[in-house]
Amino acid sequence: MIIAGQAVLITGGGGGLGAGTARMLASAGARVAILDNNMDAATSVAKEIGGIAIECDVANETSGADAVEKARSEHGPARILVNCAGIAPAEKIVGKDGAMPLDNFRKVIEVNLVGSFNLMRLAASNMINLPTLDDNERGIIISTASVAAFEGQLGQAAYAASKGGIHSLTIVGAREFSRYGVRVNTIAPGLFGTPMLLGMPQGIQDSLAASIPFPSRFGTPEEYAKLVASIIDNVMINGETIRLDGGIRLQPK
Repeated sequence: MIIAGQAVLITGGGGGLGAGTARMLASAGARVAILDNNMDAATSVAKEIGGIAIECDVANETSGADAVEKARSEHGPARILVNCAGIAPAEKIVGKDGAMPLDNFRKVIEVNLVGSFNLMRLAASNMINLPTLDDNERGIIISTASVAAFEGQLGQAAYAASKGGIHSLTIVGAREFSRYGVRVNTIAPGLFGTPMLLGMPQGIQDSLAASIPFPSRFGTPEEYAKLVASIIDNVMINGETIRLDGGIRLQPK
């Protein structure tokens, strides 16, 4: 699919991987709508790229539907959805204070997995009715998992489960929407220079970066966005979860 001229939805586009993706797709000529619950951050990025910012709780049915409709009224129906919204709290299943509160686990699943599914279903319901493009394609959905989906570390039970769910959802979505020409893919980043990692003490950052075989540094939002653009461009990429990790395999802790 050619990016120029397409309407795009990006969840979590106010910062990190989502902001990097918003900048790259806008520079390629897309009409970008940033869906985020942090309106200050979303508005700042939207002004920078000439897009729009829409407040959205991705895990909420009504909020998600309203946000997609607002974006549709401004830019037309989106052919591209990139799910970047997510949270990553660390907590053991059973810690020094006892069992993890069930609501803590539930919140991560709600935001990361349910939120990705929510926007997938809403965006796809519009995409499947659009006119076809080259190769009979109508749209593409790209979600964000993590290498933790495959090698979750101690303290990542909720996060790894949510990202594993996104990975599992990928082939199911691709199979369901294939008859309509809508592709579904997922990117599983390794250690990337997002606010979460960059907020850690420098010594910890250096140790983490050194654990990546090559290049021995954190990935950048721009490198994530390059893969998004490549997936959009290549119609044969469908039903895949692609690791973007410099060859890292996470250790137990």
